[in-house]
Amino acid sequence: MNQENFSRPLSIRNVQVTDAFWKKEMELIRKEVVPYQWEALNDRIADAAPSFCMHNFKTAAKQNREKRELGRDFSEPVYTFRGFEALPENPAHLEDQFYGFVFQDSDFYKWIEAVGYCLAWAPDPELERIADEAVEIVCAAQQEDGYLDTYYILNGKDKIFTNIRNHHELYCLGHLLEGAIAYYQSTGKRKLLDAACRFADYVASYFGEEDGKCKGYPGHEIAEMALLRLYELTGEEKYRNLSCFFLNERGKRPYYFDSEEEAQNEKHKDAEALRYQYYQAHLPVREQPEAVGHAVRAVYLYSGMTDAARITGDESLYEACERIWKDVVEKKLYITGGIGATRHGEAFSYAYNLPNDTVYAETCASIGLVFWARRMLEICPDAKYADVMEQALYNCVLSGMALDGKSFFYVNPLEVEPKACHEDEDRSHVKPVRQKWFGCACCPPNLARLISSVSTYAYTEREDTLFVHLYMGSTVRKVLGRNEVTVRVESGFPWNGTVAVAVEVPDAIKERAEEAFTLALRIPGWAGGEEKEAFSLKGAEHLKQRIQDGYLYLSGDWSRTGTLELTFPMEIKIWQADTRVRRDLGKVAVTRGPIVYCMEEADNGSNLHLITLDCEAAGEAEDFTVCGEKVKALLLRGFRQKPVTDKGLYYPAQKAQKECVNLRLIPYYTWANRGENEMTVWIRKE
Repeated sequence: MNQENFSRPLSIRNVQVTDAFWKKEMELIRKEVVPYQWEALNDRIADAAPSFCMHNFKTAAKQNREKRELGRDFSEPVYTFRGFEALPENPAHLEDQFYGFVFQDSDFYKWIEAVGYCLAWAPDPELERIADEAVEIVCAAQQEDGYLDTYYILNGKDKIFTNIRNHHELYCLGHLLEGAIAYYQSTGKRKLLDAACRFADYVASYFGEEDGKCKGYPGHEIAEMALLRLYELTGEEKYRNLSCFFLNERGKRPYYFDSEEEAQNEKHKDAEALRYQYYQAHLPVREQPEAVGHAVRAVYLYSGMTDAARITGDESLYEACERIWKDVVEKKLYITGGIGATRHGEAFSYAYNLPNDTVYAETCASIGLVFWARRMLEICPDAKYADVMEQALYNCVLSGMALDGKSFFYVNPLEVEPKACHEDEDRSHVKPVRQKWFGCACCPPNLARLISSVSTYAYTEREDTLFVHLYMGSTVRKVLGRNEVTVRVESGFPWNGTVAVAVEVPDAIKERAEEAFTLALRIPGWAGGEEKEAFSLKGAEHLKQRIQDGYLYLSGDWSRTGTLELTFPMEIKIWQADTRVRRDLGKVAVTRGPIVYCMEEADNGSNLHLITLDCEAAGEAEDFTVCGEKVKALLLRGFRQKPVTDKGLYYPAQKAQKECVNLRLIPYYTWANRGENEMTVWIRKE
């Protein structure tokens, strides 16, 4: 781990996104998704699962006010918890008690984080007013000692931190920190940040290495990376120390979670370490050989481990991150960038077990994979990390949201037969259409916070170098000491591979521009990586060039350099899986550039399982529109097997009768926007 290689994300304020593709997605978040989710958090979406999020904060704030006015003691339960098993018929008439899941607070924290990012690149006084009023409500719920979690505020603080394996107080802290930091950095307003710091201080006084402090760690990770972000903002070492404490305690024996079970008179039901693979707590983090357990928790943990490795220079922690990354990418990653193969525990499965129709591939898991990939890039600028980041972003992440931003997928399958979703219990978690909202609504606000901050994943910087990881039309301000370089990027991604880059160097550093500024451009793996035919470059005659780890480094006399023209070949590519992926044997998947394609019944008729693809025939891309979204569809040749339905359930084998058909494939992220119909990514090959 070479610290000279380290880079950091650019401030969101230093990147103005102009990209035709991503700016549209960002504006969709700002204009549609953020307002829609605010309505959902306030239970104002008809026929959608209620959230109760803001209700809980208002109720906790009301209790605080009564405590101050009446001098009442609220250390014991005042209101009785009611979960989803006892919901009121009309959410508009709720009693003064807690409703929903134990982690319901986090939905607001993710929403305010997205709001913060949106305000950074698109000032909106009305949205900021709504956010400020919401922050007032949330802060009014905070206890005098700094504690802030409505589940225990409303159900009795005598139980706080007694079930950190399952009750998500530390998870909510993590999201509070992330949201508060984003809102502070965009608006300069400290109210929520101060509340977040007070809660973090309370947690730091409760957990730690010192005698008498609790030796537990989060059941659902995210606090680890959030505390490190708070440390980098404030410089307060206690936040770094607390994050590292959580990481270092994880997996130690005797298991901390066992003590929680004993305190609650629960019996150990499973075999030893296997009990805690779900939480990634079965082994110390530096000893874990592979990705296991709940996929979202896992990638949040690995993101925190990577941050800690960078900040502390811990080589053993970084080696663990590299080892687990390799396991995920080489054995457990879907071609769409999805992770988490099984519904049981929403978890990673064993190596090469990648079913397409019963897959989980939670939207949040791919989002977490993007978080982790950028953090790996911050330590080592290697295109293999950016390739996975791009793969997840354009495919599984975007699949999680409808094209209009008003419905969402929790699960992202690679094969769907609607009847099976409705009638087969093994596929009941797979939905053939997106849902308006979820009682457990982690994915929609997670999408909002990622897409609204996507520019911070496109670029990172060192003192003298700007790294371009994602090709996204932008105007970038790169600070060089007391000077500033402006880099303008125009991109045709993801539909064509043309990129234009112009660098404007101030007069003050023109004479030493060669030493002062380097531009590092990623060469996508799908284009051929470091092979000569992977790209063409024009306009760089006056620049020094070198290729390292999938990046083209350019430096030299920028004052004599005009616009660089970079072109990547966007060819239709047909892929097959490792033969150990049994579910994909005899099948192929199709990509073009960073986009994974699928067949949908709307374009190709029903019974997609009867279709085979002619892998030898040339295909072509065409302009196509899916529910107003202008995309590139693919036209390919295939064959449709004629059904045999009159010879009994089983009959003597015979040569199948086929007819030649023209197939249309659409981008995977656009499927299920035209109603309920069949879909498949992997197609039988002829």
